Amino acid sequence: MRLLALTLKSSRHADKQTFALSMMRAAAISTPRLDKMPGMFFSAPAKELKGTDPSLLEDKTPKRRPKTFGMDVKAYLRSMIPHLESGMKAAKSKDILSADEVIQWSQSLEKLLTNQTGQVVFGRFLKSEFSEENMEFWLACEDYKQTQSDLLRHKAEKIYKAFVHSDAAKQINIDFRTRESTAKKMKAPTPTCFDEAQKVVYTLMEKDSYPRFLKSNIYLNLLNDLQANSLK
Repeated sequence: MRLLALTLKSSRHADKQTFALSMMRAAAISTPRLDKMPGMFFSAPAKELKGTDPSLLEDKTPKRRPKTFGMDVKAYLRSMIPHLESGMKAAKSKDILSADEVIQWSQSLEKLLTNQTGQVVFGRFLKSEFSEENMEFWLACEDYKQTQSDLLRHKAEKIYKAFVHSDAAKQINIDFRTRESTAKKMKAPTPTCFDEAQKVVYTLMEKDSYPRFLKSNIYLNLLNDLQANSLK
């Protein structure tokens, strides 16, 4: 009897194991693998992701670099070339700047300075080099030549104190002889009393600042932007 009981117990235990294995196989067959389902996050089996170089998982899609220059040239000028403090006249908002016009600036300093926008752009460049007083003095002299005779002395004294005097806040770089000669002319100012000093400053800009301006980002970027817009 005891032997029969042990045999029955063993048989029941075996049946339970067989049933458990059957259930596990059924579960394995009916349960879908996540890495095989469409639309899931896995692009490779989970086991293969382990040990993968993190740099390979980074987004390699090239990103667009923002454009350096805006499409609106007037907006570009407003942001890059603010009006100078000395009262320099900026180009009128209604004026349209063309690439051909900017190319002409490279022909001579005279071409550049006869253009109002050219004055502002070049003045901005000089300001970046801490020599904007040269342009301001040159423009002040141009304005002085148009002054009425009864206002000459008053204007001459202002220009002299601002740019020529040895203690001037915006002293221009001229030689001692020219400075002394201009000082003597202040006793009886005439429309041409600053001509000598103005010529010295003009030559200094023409030989020194102007060539660097034509190679500067301020000039080249403006020209490139205008040429790109003209092709549209």
